[in-house]
This record gives sequence, C-alpha cells and structure tokens, in this order.
Amino acid sequence: QLHIVESGGGLAQVGGSLSLSCEATGSISSIDSMGWYRQAPGKERELVATVSRGSTNYAASVRGRFTISADNAKLTVSLRMDSLEPEDTAKYYCNNQGTLHWGGRLDAWGPGTLVTVSS
Repeated sequence: QLHIVESGGGLAQVGGSLSLSCEATGSISSIDSMGWYRQAPGKERELVATVSRGSTNYAASVRGRFTISADNAKLTVSLRMDSLEPEDTAKYYCNNQGTLHWGGRLDAWGPGTLVTVSS
C-alpha cells in the first residue's frame, strides 16, 4: 500500500558529497518513522539515519557527515551525505514505518539506490 522510490545515488569521490531522495506514494494512516539504511557487499543491512516524531537518529559511522530531513506530509525523506568515505559505498534503501488504515503496521522499503565512493 506504499510505493517507495529512491534517487540520487551514483559515483562520488572520497571527500565528496551526494544527496539521496526518497518519495513514497500510496495509502497510509500515519507515518511513525522514515529513514535510510544501507547494505554494503558482504555486509548486513544497517541503519544510516532515521527521523521519527521530530527526533533524528544517526549511525555513529555517519554522524556529523550525513544529514537527514523528512516531510511527513509529503512522505519524503532526504539524506545529504558529505565527506564521503570508501566505507560509505553501499546500496542505500529508504524505509517507511507506520500504521495502515485498518490498524496494521507498515514496514515498507524501496528498491535501493547505489552509492559508490572511490578515490
């Protein structure tokens, strides 16, 4: 009931910047959390940054370098990535969590956008 599309991934140099955008469309009663996760080759998917009820949460590895912003009304969430490092290379996924109209829980994921950081 929620379709998510990410954009903005690509190739960046070490120390460079990229901005990711996520837009969700569909039917949902309320949104509880929006954020970004990533999965590097051979690694488990991990939290990057989330925003929930006005509060932001960042992984220690990106804190101070990445900035998340969200608009609950528009169901959009962006991630500004600065001072990129090779370790940031991963497929980045947008995640929306909330409540469906019938009361069920929603945990929706986008298809991901690839970020590659090279020297």
